[in-house]
Amino acid sequence: MTPNESQSHAPEHTPRLPWAELAPEVYKAMAKLDAAARQGLDPVLLELVKIRASQINHCAFCLDMHTKDAFAAGESAERIIQLSAWEESRHFYTEKEIAAIELTEAVTVLTDGFVPDEVYERAAKHFDEAELAQLISAITVINAWNRLAVSTRMVPGHYTPGQFKH
Repeated sequence: MTPNESQSHAPEHTPRLPWAELAPEVYKAMAKLDAAARQGLDPVLLELVKIRASQINHCAFCLDMHTKDAFAAGESAERIIQLSAWEESRHFYTEKEIAAIELTEAVTVLTDGFVPDEVYERAAKHFDEAELAQLISAITVINAWNRLAVSTRMVPGHYTPGQFKH
């Protein structure tokens, strides 16, 4: 018998409010913004970015969604597991992915009030200006989703891959 078989899990929390139902126009606008932001970006790289931002923001709902979507897009468990410690696991990622992850962290955590020039310049070496604009947009959108999900306590664990693709 494993430890989980002899113990029950903690109870699932309930959401604070169903924001998408109560603000349907905002939800629709966010969905359109999300679809526009991901145009032209590699789907696997995009999921890595979404997972990393969601880790930083402690968004369990988005972590559930984007790890499942990453698996569905062909991502490996090893790379997803190592993402929270990517600086010590750089060899799991391409230089382009590292630049995107680094930019994600800088845009997500604006505690210094800016994105450092060296982080931006490293990203600019791997993405042309149009791709960089899309990447910054995608990072900004996942941060907005994280804030909506965390503040309303959306419940993780019920998402199926592709469920919310628009």
